[in-house]
Amino acid sequence: MVYAKRPFAGPKAVLEYLSRYTHRVAIANQRLVAVDERGVTFRWKDYRAKGRTRYKTMTLETGEFMRRFLLHVLPGGFHRIRHFGLLANPVRRANLAKVRDLLHVAPEISPLPDDAIIETRPVFICRHCGAPMIVIDILARSAPIRAPPMRRDPT
Repeated sequence: MVYAKRPFAGPKAVLEYLSRYTHRVAIANQRLVAVDERGVTFRWKDYRAKGRTRYKTMTLETGEFMRRFLLHVLPGGFHRIRHFGLLANPVRRANLAKVRDLLHVAPEISPLPDDAIIETRPVFICRHCGAPMIVIDILARSAPIRAPPMRRDPT
């Protein structure tokens, strides 16, 4: 969920806005300038300013810095934006097939050499004896088991 004021100046402005928040940690190490008894000093970028005044430094008390930093830490079970989308691992193959179908593009097939042996089953090698292992069954991945949240006793 992204809060965005209306109206945005088009898709380019939306992409520029969202790009500030994806694929990043709360603050990179190179932006930290000093940590001392006064607090934490770091560099930040003022997007409203142009030129030499765009990059500024700010010093916050250690507690306030940690409070702001922890606002960016995701709760358990949440994922960063980069884990989702058309090319996310769990759905990449299906999405690419759908995109190719909609664009009427055939998938690229690399030619195999004539002497290549096509193996239909995965081959796993035993790390103890080196013999190939036989796949008896493949178990589908299930949903992770999570403990129910702890309730506090009202007394």
